[in-house]
This record gives sequence, C-alpha cells and structure tokens, in this order.
Amino acid sequence: MNSTYILKLPHLKIHNANALSSPYTIGFPAMTAWLGFMHALERKLRDDGALNIVLDSVAVISHDCNLQTYRGPNDFVNSIIGTANPLNNDGSRSAFIEEARCHLDVSLLIKYVIDNGELEPLPEYSPALETIHNQVMTMKLAGGDILSLGKPTVHIIPEVDEGGVSRRQLLNSVMPGYALIERRDLMISAMEEGQDAMDALLDYVVVENHCVEKISEGDSEREKKAQFEWRSQRKTSGWIVPIASGYQGISPLGQAKNQRDPDTAHRFSESVVTLGEFVLANRINDIHEILWGFDFIESQNLYLCQQLVTNFLSAESK
Repeated sequence: MNSTYILKLPHLKIHNANALSSPYTIGFPAMTAWLGFMHALERKLRDDGALNIVLDSVAVISHDCNLQTYRGPNDFVNSIIGTANPLNNDGSRSAFIEEARCHLDVSLLIKYVIDNGELEPLPEYSPALETIHNQVMTMKLAGGDILSLGKPTVHIIPEVDEGGVSRRQLLNSVMPGYALIERRDLMISAMEEGQDAMDALLDYVVVENHCVEKISEGDSEREKKAQFEWRSQRKTSGWIVPIASGYQGISPLGQAKNQRDPDTAHRFSESVVTLGEFVLANRINDIHEILWGFDFIESQNLYLCQQLVTNFLSAESK
C-alpha cells in the first residue's frame, strides 16, 4: 500500500439538506448524496480544466446535524417542520408535500490521485486548493445550500506511519466530530439467526423502556420501601443509525419514456438501507476504515456505497 493523499474540506455548513434519506427513514443524508457530491466535484474540476484529479473515496465527519422536526410537550411523535410554499397565480395554496430537512456541519476527507497515475501531493499553497474552494461554493450537497467552507488542505499519510502520527494529526483536526461507518455485520448476524431484514434493522434502533423495582434500605427490615423507575436500553451499545447506502435494480436495463439521459440505459430501482454507526474520529485506527467508495454487484443488480476496509469493526468485536 502506497502513501495516501487526503483532501480535507473542513466544516461544510449546509442549509436545508435532504433528510429523507430513503422512502422510510428520516435522518442523516444518504451515502449516495456524499459520494454523488464527490463525483460531481471531480467532473466540474475536469470540465474547467483546472485539475485532472481522481477523487477515489470519501469519509464523512459529522460535527452537527440539526433535524428540522418538532415535538410538543404532550406529543407522542415528532412532526416535520415544513416550509411555506409560495401561492399559485390565482392566490390559492399549492399542494403541500412534507419535506424532511436538516442543517449540517460536516467535514469531508477525500482520498485522491492525480489523473496521470502518479501519487503526487498537491502543494500546501497550491492555487488548485483555492479553485476547489470556489467550485464547492457553487454547488449543492444533498439538495441543500452550502453556506460556508473552511480552507481546503492536503494531508499525506505515509505507507509506514510511525506511531500513527500523521493519521492522528488528521483525525484530531476534525474533532469534535463523528465518522460514519458501516455496520452491515449487525444486519448479517441478525438475519443469520432467522430475522428478516426489516426486523433485523428495527431490532438495533428501537429503544426499549423497562419498569424495574428499586428497593431502598431503611434502618430496619420494616422500613424497606419498594420504588419503581423506568430504564431505557438498546440492543447494543454505540450510536447505531439506519443509513441508505445505495440502490438495487428491480427492472431490466432499457429505455424509459421521458428519461433524463436518452443515451444511457435506464432501470427502475429501490433504496438499499442498512445500519451504520457514528464513531468519534479520534478512535479510528486507519483512515481507510472510514472511507466510502462505489461498488457494483452485477449478479444482484446492486449499486452500493460501501467501505472496503472493516478492520475497525472486527477489532471492536474482539
């Protein structure tokens, strides 16, 4: 394994990002949005002739996620905070469609290579970094508006990182922040025990409340008093969340009426949802354990965003 070159986009402030990450989950934007942004940035840099660079994979570090929902004092569920749509030409209100939104503060760590195949780092004060900054500010991310971005920087993690110094410096620079990793292993283990996919997912995200008896000791046997309290627990520790990580084709490739790109074969698809976990960035042992990339499994028509290295998970399970 050669040295790893990372482009850091620190503290992207995003307003009104799409929080409807799949047809049945609301929360952190889908991984397809983050890798889609990375791919769009690469294409824009190439089209402008500014930089022939290949953006290979991305790590998402969340600093803040403000989900636009409201729960009143006596409400049982949360409600989506909607936006006021403009009136129609005749003064009537347009059809109301609920749109889940969130405001984000994230940092992106993007692994890159130069297009000529050589692993050459960008200079620390390269004009290309300013070009990248300016280009990012013209884009949208997960359907939201990018309000601000810190100064992009380049970090080099050598093949032999003595004591993990370079890795620690990079990950400490995005603290406090939580890296999103894939926990598909939890889904697999639950389904191997006989659960279907939906039950396996819900089993790890539901919060169970139990009423337990608590006895307080008095000065004598007669003064013992039984009290009760509610305790909440989940199936496993950690910040486990459902995440949308790709699509599965449900129709053969072909042409569809009014498709956006007439030159590309089309197919209908449905979202792939699995489990993920937010982990403190400074707990990561290897930068490759939080990088997400594209993958296509032709035999199952799966278009996935997934992690190729999962040593962090196996180390935790031990």
